[in-house]
This record gives sequence, C-alpha cells and structure tokens, in this order.
Amino acid sequence: MPMCKWASASNRKLKEAGLNMKDLKKMYKHILKDPFPQEMSIRLGRHELKLRKRTWTIDGQEKGLRYGENPDQPAALYEPVDSSLQLEGVSFRSGGLGLVSSISEENMIQAGKHPGKTNLTDVDNGLNILQYLCAKPAAVILKHNNPCGAAWSGHSLYAAVKDALYSDRIAAFGGALVLNRSLDRESAEFLADNYLEVVAAPDYEPGALEVLQTRKNLRILKMPGLGRLEEMRDRPFLDIKSLCDGGLIIQFSFANKILKPEDFLPASASGEGREVTARKPDTREMEDLLFAWAVEAGVTSNSVIFAKDGRTLSIGAGQQDRVGCVDLAVQKAYNKYADLLIYEKTGESIYQLKQRAKKDSTAAAELHEVLARTMQARGGLTGSVLVSDGFFPFRDGVDEAIAQGVSAIAQPGGSIRDAEVIEAVNEAVPQVAMVFTGQRSFRH
Repeated sequence: MPMCKWASASNRKLKEAGLNMKDLKKMYKHILKDPFPQEMSIRLGRHELKLRKRTWTIDGQEKGLRYGENPDQPAALYEPVDSSLQLEGVSFRSGGLGLVSSISEENMIQAGKHPGKTNLTDVDNGLNILQYLCAKPAAVILKHNNPCGAAWSGHSLYAAVKDALYSDRIAAFGGALVLNRSLDRESAEFLADNYLEVVAAPDYEPGALEVLQTRKNLRILKMPGLGRLEEMRDRPFLDIKSLCDGGLIIQFSFANKILKPEDFLPASASGEGREVTARKPDTREMEDLLFAWAVEAGVTSNSVIFAKDGRTLSIGAGQQDRVGCVDLAVQKAYNKYADLLIYEKTGESIYQLKQRAKKDSTAAAELHEVLARTMQARGGLTGSVLVSDGFFPFRDGVDEAIAQGVSAIAQPGGSIRDAEVIEAVNEAVPQVAMVFTGQRSFRH
C-alpha cells in the first residue's frame, strides 16, 4: 500500500474509533488491531530462527501490543521458539530466559491494560544494562529507551533504588524501574510516593506488592529471569536494524568486554616523539568506572556519563559532538543538584521555585542561595568519574570534565590525538586518571 494511502487508512481507523482532536486522550487507551501473522521465521542461509506472536488476555480481551511507538502504529511482539541459531560456532540467545519477549499474564501482576511497545523496550534496555551489574543489587530507571538514573549498592536494594531515582528525579517521573533483586517492602514504600509507569523485578518480598498495588495505574511485572541475567551475558542476540526503504542491517549485539577492573587498558600513546601514560585509577575510581561503563551500554550515542559512589550523576545522551555531550551532562548535573536541594527543603521542583521567584522576593532569594551552593559544589561533580562511549577526538571534552573536578576517565582510545588527551589529564592538578576500554559503545 502506498504510504499516503496507508496514512489515510490509519487516520480513518482512528476516526472510526471515535478519536479526534476534541478528545486526544482516547488515542492512548485505544487498542489497534494488528495485521501481523501468528508465526514468523527468519532464514539465514541454512539456519532458521522461528518466532511466535505474543498475546495476552486482559479483562477478557486477547490482544498483543496495544500499539507501537505511537498510537497510530500497529505493532506485534514476537518470541523466539527455536534456540538452534548458530553462526560460525557462536550460539545466539533465543528465548527461554523469562524476559520481555516471553512475558505472560502470570508475569503481569498488575497490568491495567495491554502493554505498548515503549514500556517493553524500556524494560528491555534495563535488562541490557543490568546484565553487566549482577554482582550487587542494582536499579535502573529508563525513559524513552535511555537510562535517566542508575545505581548499584553493596548495602541494600533500597539504597540502589533511592540513588537511581534521585540521580534524576524529574526525568524519572513516569519512567520504568528495572531491578536485579527481589523488591523489598522498604523500597516499595519509597516508590509508592513517586510516579512510575512500570516496575519490573525478579520477585517481590512479603508486603511489597500490597504497597505497590495502591498505585492503580502502575504496571507491575514479575520476571524471574531478571535474577539470572548473567546466564545470557556471554551470548549475543541477532540485532536487526530496519531501514526506511525496507532493507535490513544485521549485526551481532554489543558485548561489554569490561567486566572487571583488570579488563581496562592502560592509557598510553606516542606524541611528538615521546610516550605519555596516564595515572592508573585507584580502587574507588575503578569501581565507579566499571559501573558507569556498564550503564553506557544502554545509552544512545554520542554520550558520556558522570558517576560517583555507584550512582549516575548525569547522563549526556544523543549528541552530535563529544564536547557537546560533556557540556550537556555538566549542565544537567548542575540542574539536578539544585533541584534536589530544593526538593529536600520544600518538596517542589527547581522549575516551580523559578516560577515563584518571578513574583516573590523571598523565593528569589532562596533560588539565588541554591544556585550559589550548586556552583560552589560544581553540581556534585567533584571527585566523580567520567566514561565516554567513543574516543575524544580533541582534548576539549576532557578539559571541560577536568574543570568540574573529575578524578578519573575511561574512554575507548584510538584517536590520533590520544597523546594530547592524555597530556590533558596529566597536566591536571591533582592529576586525573585515565584508562582505555579498547572498545566503542555506540548505540544508534
């Protein structure tokens, strides 16, 4: 069907469903009928990957995805049912792990309505990140398929949940929280005071569900596979990218090679006839770099992450230039730091205080004080670490990070200006550490 005819047909269906400009809210509740078959197979030479469409019966109605990325896009979810796919001796993931593609009605403890694509892809990217953070209780909150806050903790899941949400309290509003440990009651009580759309955990401890279920619109998923993510870490999946002309690009999925501190490479390079080597990160810095690099696997490129004490401080995602990523992340860090100061004191956001400050001199003075404290603390970035999904083509991004007080940086390496970049950290006072990952972590 030509594109213009398809669009007209789609608009007609929406109108037939009673959706018009006078009541746009209805389109988010409407369930589109999808035209996709019950079974699908992908043949790669002599190998075949078989999949079946997932449907769920909710409130007596059997249906698959409510809709795709937008309410006028029909969509379907398919689950692999054949695990025999191998290419050049490499076995691929193929279902059976109890993750997103195999979610059943039993896993949807509280569903409310049939899921849409964006909820499930947010949860899926949470799994993508948490597969590298199995060593400790960890939490990641996602919006629009990017993490807005992530944390892990050797103390408790509650500490990780709280740190993840307060990493970017504003962006977390309406997000999807994904956990790698059973949710306890203390964490549930904290979450019940915040608006989320989805909570996904391997299980729920006594009392936790009763607390969460007071939020009637919250989708609660019980996914046992979240407690076994290390089982899939060493197996790729078939990553398929669709092109607007109907073509496909097929690739092995990204695999994080930095799973322990010793996997980082020394940052050294030759420049102007001499060898330069950066300071090696200390134990605390290595731990934070390891954590941040794991989170980086789920961030849209170009991107950088500031992190400290096992939590993200700011994530600069989807920028066209690397120094721009750093600038964005710095600005976000200052804004989030100031917002948290205000929230802890008054319960309002930085934007609400700014609005009041326009007409209220007392509010204006409060805002001025908070912004001054934020500047003095450099947005909480002093002593943080920075990871970058691609190499630094110039030293400008590194200089920007050093100006904010970072103590260590991890980046792929491989730039023709690596020596200049290393000189930047070596010139810093105190000297900033740097390591190479030896791999890029782009995500398009």
